[in-house]
Amino acid sequence: MGALLAMSGSASADTIQGNPKIIDGDTLRFGDVTIRMFGIDAAEAGQTCQTASGKRWRCADAAMNRLEELVSDGTVCEGRERDVYGRVLATCYQQDGTDINQRLVAEGLVWAFRRYSDTYNDVEDVAKASGIGIWQAETQTPWDYRNARWEVAEQEAPDGCPIKGNINNKGEAIYHPPWSPWYNKTKIDVSKGERWFCNEAEAIEAGWRAPSWR
Repeated sequence: MGALLAMSGSASADTIQGNPKIIDGDTLRFGDVTIRMFGIDAAEAGQTCQTASGKRWRCADAAMNRLEELVSDGTVCEGRERDVYGRVLATCYQQDGTDINQRLVAEGLVWAFRRYSDTYNDVEDVAKASGIGIWQAETQTPWDYRNARWEVAEQEAPDGCPIKGNINNKGEAIYHPPWSPWYNKTKIDVSKGERWFCNEAEAIEAGWRAPSWR
């Protein structure tokens, strides 16, 4: 089933359905429409978490794998608004009406994004009390993970603009923020049209896209 986008003149009324591409643990893409799942925040690609025994596990991969399972039979996403990057903030559902955003929180695979919403706070409290998934041990939140890497890269980047706008072998313009697993391996050659960006919105406006991990 291809992606269908029902527009009613307001981003808050967008309804998108179909079989999306997984971008990361909280982001989907239906054709040229990018969905940022509302009220949740997943570990960044490459980020790991700690088990109760002190070992590391790939919590970012676990969130992506589970999201891939949950959307495999088709998904309906109800848009609320658009963020500064033009993504539709949405709650996504399985065909039987199951709230996928909530399911990921309940299974301890993503954080409730309390800074922006209290929708899944109670669900997260239960998961945390159960010590499942990301709640097995003290784990750095994705927003702290991003901030820490941004602060370091900002000091080293030209003009304090740390996002790397790379052009790959296929000619695709892809930007890598400091928390991208490929960030340190990515070299910028301005003679080839590659460039640095100060923020993600600037990169997107210039025609670069975020990397996808599936």
